[in-house]
Amino acid sequence: MAIESINPATGDVVARYEEMAPAAVADIVAKTHEAFLGWRRTSFTTRAQAMRKAAEILRSDASHYGKLMAQEMGKPLRDGIAETQKCATGCDFYAEHAARFLAPEPVATEARKCFVTFQPLGVVLAVMPWNFPFWQVFRFAAPGLMAGNAAVLKHASNVPGCALAIEDVFRRAGFPENLFRTLMIGSRQVEGIIEHPLIRAATLTGSGPAGRAVASKAGAMLKKTVLELGGSDPYLVLEDADIDQAAALSAKGRLINAGQSCIAAKRFIVLDKVRAAFEERFVERMRAARMGDPLQEGTEVGPLARHDLRDALHQQVEASVAKGARCLLGGRIPKDRGAYYPPTVLTDVRKGMPAYDEEMFGPVASVIAVKSEEEAIAVANDSPFGLGGGIFSRDLARAERIAAEEIESGAVFVNETVRSDPRWPFGGVKESGYGRELSAYGIKEFVNIKSVYIA
Repeated sequence: MAIESINPATGDVVARYEEMAPAAVADIVAKTHEAFLGWRRTSFTTRAQAMRKAAEILRSDASHYGKLMAQEMGKPLRDGIAETQKCATGCDFYAEHAARFLAPEPVATEARKCFVTFQPLGVVLAVMPWNFPFWQVFRFAAPGLMAGNAAVLKHASNVPGCALAIEDVFRRAGFPENLFRTLMIGSRQVEGIIEHPLIRAATLTGSGPAGRAVASKAGAMLKKTVLELGGSDPYLVLEDADIDQAAALSAKGRLINAGQSCIAAKRFIVLDKVRAAFEERFVERMRAARMGDPLQEGTEVGPLARHDLRDALHQQVEASVAKGARCLLGGRIPKDRGAYYPPTVLTDVRKGMPAYDEEMFGPVASVIAVKSEEEAIAVANDSPFGLGGGIFSRDLARAERIAAEEIESGAVFVNETVRSDPRWPFGGVKESGYGRELSAYGIKEFVNIKSVYIA
């Protein structure tokens, strides 16, 4: 089977690769394990030197990697450059902090000495998506390699060039030749890789069905998994919100990566008192976003990653309108051969509509009107997902209480859009997955937390 990357802005084939045979994959896993056996005994200082070099390469070649992302999945060039620079920041963060995060922890007991040590597991399989083709990989790889692990990457089939470029970054940075390898394979081979005895764990960012498949197989093999899955992030606009700020940040949060983000703002739950004012300003902000060629300077919204994804999104919009939603902006497929979909705002969204019940993976906003704070919280939590969320309010004590105690998600941001950052943990609850990436919590997901007792 050939693996193709197709430019979603033009429909042209960027590159074509032959899929690796299972025997070749098994050989790579074995070589990666051999590299791990030496790497696990290196010092944090040695690991940090290579990781800092990876950060240097990312920064120096950011424009090249940004163009590659634009060609393979439609991300605007400026956003791809920013994503690459964020990866470099993550590399530097773990180069600086990994030794402290994984330092032995003494335990007070009657023993002569008792402590907890954190030892690497081995080769970890990473199954990664196309929407942030560099950051999704580096937020796993930077802590994973600094912890002493090795990795094999099964990237999304529409970004094979990005997958190979990431492998090249680690090789050029001075990591052992086979410590991080890209597997050029389709999804059908993933189960066989999980079965391989030298694969010790798996991490996946992707859809719910993909997460269930990997978790099911890994569970059968008794192997650790971390899953970061879909999201339908609620943003609560309370009656005391700064409406101009709420509208501007809501549009920013909805249109990040053309709306193709698990932590993009998706459901806007607005108190009746401020609904009209919010909708007016929000539509203005959404309309002002410039859609176009991702390689052109100034483009804010590029095409969706594939035509089938664009068409599926449009079907969700049409089904919601058929059930009573009103379209305030957008909602029509442009006459362009690219996989473009315009910024779209739906209002009068209610339970039973795709715009309420499902994840809308594209630049479509759902406005849901409520009468009270209590109803807003109930609607926010009335979702199978629990990844992120936002609250707009001038009463910071009130917003903090709701964020900390009421919203069922892995992160809630007050008067700001949700984002990931190496300094705090990232992950979700419910059908948004389990486990955490980033921060001190993320680096400890794929280590053996070992107790040592000396009498």
